[in-house]
Amino acid sequence: MVVGARSGREEPEDRGPTSSGSSGASSGGGEAPTDTDDREGGGGNRQQRSFWKELPLLIVIALALAWLIKTFLLQAFSIPSASMENTLRIGDRVLVDKLTPWFGSEPERGEVVVFHDPGGWLGETAPVDTNPVTSAIQKGLSFVGLMPSAEEKDLIKRVIAVGGDTVECKGTGPVKVNGKALEEPYIYPGNTPCGDRPFGPIKVPQGRIWVMGDHRQDSLDSRYHQNLPGNGTVSVDEVVGRAVVVAWPISNWSTLPVPSTFDQPGVNAAAAGLPAAGGLAGAVPLAMWRRRRLINRAG
Repeated sequence: MVVGARSGREEPEDRGPTSSGSSGASSGGGEAPTDTDDREGGGGNRQQRSFWKELPLLIVIALALAWLIKTFLLQAFSIPSASMENTLRIGDRVLVDKLTPWFGSEPERGEVVVFHDPGGWLGETAPVDTNPVTSAIQKGLSFVGLMPSAEEKDLIKRVIAVGGDTVECKGTGPVKVNGKALEEPYIYPGNTPCGDRPFGPIKVPQGRIWVMGDHRQDSLDSRYHQNLPGNGTVSVDEVVGRAVVVAWPISNWSTLPVPSTFDQPGVNAAAAGLPAAGGLAGAVPLAMWRRRRLINRAG
């Protein structure tokens, strides 16, 4: 599912009439403008000219800030299909956190993530607009994050398993991660956990994730791409970021937390074994060194 995010000529300065006599009155007998009036009029003109001179700089700064936010902090994506219903509906705008991946954070089970097409998931897409004017405008606006890019191919799904996990789903379900059944209240009403595509058990390679849509019977996710490179998994390098909130429309506003079923004991069994294995690997050389030292002392 593709997702995506939206002078005139200056007059010479009016210096006012100059005084031709000590009386300060004009030859027409009317009251001459005072110095205060002259200063106020000139100040207004200068302020107006200053605004128009600074406007281009303000626009450049605003566009630069928009680009920085879109590139490093948050980016809005539009939901064009039903594969994540009812969590995300067609037309929803989600904000995607792009900052944490810069600090080495990787996707976790239960998160909703946006990722680039790993290759072949989207198939043929609509041709890009070849009109040079509209194409240039869209590229410019998409560059600063004000419009979705017509060239990027992105999808949005829920992370079910991460590197090192074993995931499977038989018959009508449930989905199991590391042998633990998931309770998935976010699945579209009437759908089964596997939809019409049972799978596994599959060992997810390190550095990759297994993803599924919440509308299981209307989502071409990892289940349907096991014949492609990666066997249906997605590289974490392809992940754009985590969707954290539905920002638009206001009536659909909501956060996107990790469901509690992914925190149950046993789901993290594979990851929990890593520290123990690391501790054992470090303890063995230390024990051998200590034993050799005791033998040397005894000798």
